[in-house]
Amino acid sequence: MKTTAESVDLKSTQGVDRSTLKVIAAASLGTVFEWYEFTLYGALASVIALNFFSGLDTATGFIFALLTFAVGFVMRPVGAIVFGRIGDRIGRKKTFLITIVIMGISTVAVGLLPTYEYAGILAPSLLIALRMLQGLALGGEYGGAATYVSEHSTNRQRGLNTAWISATGTLGLLLAFGVILACRYISGDDFNTWGWRIPFLFSLVLLGISISVRMGMEESPAFKKMKAEKRLSKSPLRETFLDKANLRRLVIALFGICGGMTCAYYIAVLYPTFFMTQNLKVDPQQANTTLTLALMTALPMFLLAGWLCDRLGRKPVLLAGFLMSALSIFPIYKGVALYANPDLMAAEQRTPVTLVTDTSQCSFMFNPTGTRTFSSPCDVAKQALSATGISYETQSLPGQAHAVIKVGSAQLISEGTVGLDAAVAKDRMGALKTSLQSQLDQAGYPLKADPEKFQRGKVFLLLMALVFCGVISLTPVAPMLVEMFPARIRYTSMSFPYHFASGWIGGLLPTIAFALSAQMGNIYFGLWYPVAWIGVSFVVGLFFLRETRDIDINL
Repeated sequence: MKTTAESVDLKSTQGVDRSTLKVIAAASLGTVFEWYEFTLYGALASVIALNFFSGLDTATGFIFALLTFAVGFVMRPVGAIVFGRIGDRIGRKKTFLITIVIMGISTVAVGLLPTYEYAGILAPSLLIALRMLQGLALGGEYGGAATYVSEHSTNRQRGLNTAWISATGTLGLLLAFGVILACRYISGDDFNTWGWRIPFLFSLVLLGISISVRMGMEESPAFKKMKAEKRLSKSPLRETFLDKANLRRLVIALFGICGGMTCAYYIAVLYPTFFMTQNLKVDPQQANTTLTLALMTALPMFLLAGWLCDRLGRKPVLLAGFLMSALSIFPIYKGVALYANPDLMAAEQRTPVTLVTDTSQCSFMFNPTGTRTFSSPCDVAKQALSATGISYETQSLPGQAHAVIKVGSAQLISEGTVGLDAAVAKDRMGALKTSLQSQLDQAGYPLKADPEKFQRGKVFLLLMALVFCGVISLTPVAPMLVEMFPARIRYTSMSFPYHFASGWIGGLLPTIAFALSAQMGNIYFGLWYPVAWIGVSFVVGLFFLRETRDIDINL
């Protein structure tokens, strides 16, 4: 006579093949919704800066908007710990329902927030609080979806089946871009005033659909089996972080898989929007449309990468993605700049801009709290240059009392604002910015990219190639993480490195890259941040990561 545990196992195994498509659809639809909501912040960073950080200057306001975008990512490892423990203790399905409700309510609420103009500091404070709730919920989402689908799949189909999760996550990105484009068309010139709220409010419809789908999900066979056999972990957190063998797996997962993956993927699907709109001054609708088309074209690549994972193994596909990404990031971004705003590139070649200053006076221009002041001649000059978004070279001249901005043969003097009254300092800064913009206009630097000269076909092909590299890096991650960790602590153990990397390494990517580029006066310099992380992951993965394709995930 079969034991209860054996009966549960047999029944679950027999049902897996018949329900695989339903399982994938249920998990993936929720992921579409999650990524739709989370992507809205990235795509609307400039609009959020305008409505919630209007009390700051343009460059600082945009960095604050990026930090608000990043704070949700920073909360993701916390969510991974909280919901990972819940998922390992009470089940995958119930955890799914909790995360989707929190995500949906917090996103709809953003569409109802007052702006800085009406509520002052309360407006960005509420926005940040809602972003934290979103990040908390998303921290429990991906690990649950990957675990749930994997535990319904055989080891020779796991790569392809989990590839659907990654692909439909990209569909969420596409849906967000599509809704934003539609709302821009409907609201026209009023998009920055009220049209931006519609994509957030639309989440209420998606929330209803997602809850309905997830209510019909069955618990995973592996969890049912562990529960019936009374093998559930009593303390998933202790087993995850205090067991030496598992701690070693966590370190390898973080530095050999997730750090490089999140940078390779985000530099392909999120940063191009910031780069084109802020550095190249491309119209947001034109930039988002081109990136959306590239993402749509790349969707089949997820399934191809998943199939390759099942045929060749997880490790070779992952390392190939890292290598291709690291080698292609700089050439592709330079190509995008050339074809998206050729007038800007021509002006930089024809009339380069140089900052001559005593570099010992230069601060690191990163002000996440908004409390620092930058008043030296070098800092004032850099703020003026950063506001234009152009690249420039810096020449050090020790002992020079003032800073000089050279635009071709023209020279502008920055004497700084040390000791000046706030109003006087503001006027001096404004005068320098006006003079600089005037000289740039005379030198042929475009204020905005010319839509007629935007070579969409070439930009599209470059972005598609970059997305392909990101897809190859991302797709092997889900099955590999699932296969690395024991079933009893899998939800917690795989979620933490994934969301720590996605939150602290990838989520901060736009902010750090933008700040580094502004600091160095080179729109490409920030790209060294993702390239460095991808390089570290390639080396760690090459020497310390073992193939996991044939591991029994029920143990």
